[in-house]
Amino acid sequence: FDPRHYLGTHCYGFLKTGPHRLRFLLESVKDLRETLKKKGSTLVVRKGKPEDVVRDLITQLGSVSAVVFHEEVREIL
Repeated sequence: FDPRHYLGTHCYGFLKTGPHRLRFLLESVKDLRETLKKKGSTLVVRKGKPEDVVRDLITQLGSVSAVVFHEEVREIL
């Protein structure tokens, strides 16, 4: 979870993430983790800037051959 996506306000003073959306996101991540667990896998969840968290995870794991990510499309206002 990148704090920059959840803290503060966005356009017109609206919260970036309100309480209902945050609850939905947390419940979705919990459900995904439980589903993966049933299939013998796991889900790594971290809080921080992705550029820092991913680097730290790669360092911890040691033998990473690939990193896959997506870039969020930004709306131009």
